[in-house]
Amino acid sequence: MRATTRLALLGTSLALAVTAVGATSAQADDVGAGNITIDKAVVNGGKPVVVGTTAVTAKVSVTATDNSGIAKASYISGDGPGPNFATIWYDDGDITCVAVSATTSTCSGTLTFDPRAETGFANNAAAGTWNLGALVSANDFDYIRRDAATTFNVQRASKLTVNASPEPVKKGKTLTVTGKLSRANWEDNLYHGYAGQSVKLQFRKKGSSTYTTVKTIKTDSTGNLKTTVTAATDGYFRYSFAGTSTTPAVSAAGDFVDVQ
Repeated sequence: MRATTRLALLGTSLALAVTAVGATSAQADDVGAGNITIDKAVVNGGKPVVVGTTAVTAKVSVTATDNSGIAKASYISGDGPGPNFATIWYDDGDITCVAVSATTSTCSGTLTFDPRAETGFANNAAAGTWNLGALVSANDFDYIRRDAATTFNVQRASKLTVNASPEPVKKGKTLTVTGKLSRANWEDNLYHGYAGQSVKLQFRKKGSSTYTTVKTIKTDSTGNLKTTVTAATDGYFRYSFAGTSTTPAVSAAGDFVDVQ
């Protein structure tokens, strides 16, 4: 059973089992017994977990060491802003530990983020920095719990469009370039305009592989973009958004303009 992200208030027993601590990996305290250590933790290959309006999975791994060898990881959890959780349990068979050496193993599983699930995203507050926690035990019964073995970002997926018109256009005439920046809303599972964001209008000359920035404008209250430029030569116009902590960078596919 894949455990989906939980964003409603949780019961006391689960909240105690998966303790959310807003510390970075450098600040996190080890809780346990013996000489077992957690050496490395990786979520989604080190990239943010980008969630749109359908389920997204992210591979996670925790590497631990003990002189007796590693027995199991009881759970690996993602703890988000507020009461937001995604947890994998060993008892469900969703965590696999593979020995790297006689003393070190890497325990892996998959976190599932599903905005459509009843126990999934309740609202957009889940976007931001999450802590990856783990409880790992050794063959000699040493154990360690880390509430923030590492941190990772969960982001709301973004989309960006562009349209340059009229096409074709005479050299020296005015082109109007429109578009829209939107991102996933986890409250209704639709995409809505992202207001007040700086977006670059870029141009790539025909035959070139490089875009250059023409100007920077901001989205309006509904995420729409509109500006004008003077037609000079054949090429592609696109909008490009640098992203924020809660929303990934995105660039529109280039719209070719034939300048006559």
